[in-house]
Amino acid sequence: MADFDFGFFDVGEGRLHYASAGDPSRPLILCLHGFPEYWAAWSGVMTELADAFFLVAPDQRGFNLSFKPQGEEAYRTRRTVADLAALVDHLSPRRPFILAGHDWGASVAYAYAFSHADRLSHLVIANGAHPVCFQRAILEDQGQRSASQYFHTLRAPGAAARMAENDFARTMKMLAGFSRTDWLTPEIAAGYRAAWAQPGAMEAMLHWYKSSPIVVPKPGDVVDDAPLLAVAPERVTVAMPHLVLWGEADEALRPACLEGLDDFAPDLTVERVPGAGHWILHEKPAAVAAAIRTFLGQG
Repeated sequence: MADFDFGFFDVGEGRLHYASAGDPSRPLILCLHGFPEYWAAWSGVMTELADAFFLVAPDQRGFNLSFKPQGEEAYRTRRTVADLAALVDHLSPRRPFILAGHDWGASVAYAYAFSHADRLSHLVIANGAHPVCFQRAILEDQGQRSASQYFHTLRAPGAAARMAENDFARTMKMLAGFSRTDWLTPEIAAGYRAAWAQPGAMEAMLHWYKSSPIVVPKPGDVVDDAPLLAVAPERVTVAMPHLVLWGEADEALRPACLEGLDDFAPDLTVERVPGAGHWILHEKPAAVAAAIRTFLGQG
C-alpha cells in the first residue's frame, strides 16, 4: 500500500476530508468516489500510481468525514462542483490537472469538465455515465430502466433508517447487487460501516439521489419531460481527451449508457474490461491504473 496522508480543506460551506498519495510536485490526479463509498474506493488505484503522480481523493460532501449540510438543495450538482473547484484551485492553482470519477463521482467529474474545460488536461471515468447518455438509456433501454429502479428505494421517505438497519445490512446487500464483492474483506467492510455510521452520513448520502434531476420511470410508464434531454449539446461536451473504463459485468450501469457518448466527446477512448463490474476500482485496480498510465502517455 502507498503511504497516505490525510487532511481537511475548507471549501466555503464546510470542510472536505481527503487522502493523498505521491509527490505533490508531480501531475495531479483528483479522484472522486460514488455511492455508497468514500475516498478509499480509489486507494488501490492510488497505490498503483503514486510513483508517478500526486493523487488526491476527497470524501465528497455528505460522505464519511466531510461536512454534511442539511437538505436536498445542498447536494445539487452546482454545489458539488463548487466543492471540487475550490479544492483543486487550492491544490493546483496554476496548472491543469487530471480528473477521475466513478459512479456519482463520474457525474461530478462530467459536470466540472463541462464548465471548467480550461482547468482539465484529461478526464477519466470508471463505470460512470455521461448525464445525457444515462437519461436516454433509462428512458429508451428496458435493461437500464430496470437496473435503475433502486433509485426509488433510495429516494423513498425513511430510506436512511432502512439502509442503516441491522448494521447496514441493506447497504451491504446493495453493494453485492451491483457486481461481485469478493474484494470486500472484513477490513474493507469495517471501513465502509464506519464511514456510513458517521453522524448524519446516510441521510446526507441519500440526498445525492433525491437532488438529482435524473428521471427514472417505472417499467411501462411513459415520460413526457426529462430536463437533461433539453440541455444544448455544447453545454455537455467533453472538450479534453476522455477515457472511459468500463467493467462489462456492471449490473447497475448497462452498456446502453455508452451509446451516443462519442457525440459529446470528440477525443474519446473506451476501454472495456471483461470480468470487472461496477466496483472496477476494487476488482481491477492494477488494470485501471495501467490504462490511466497509457492514456496519459506514461504506459
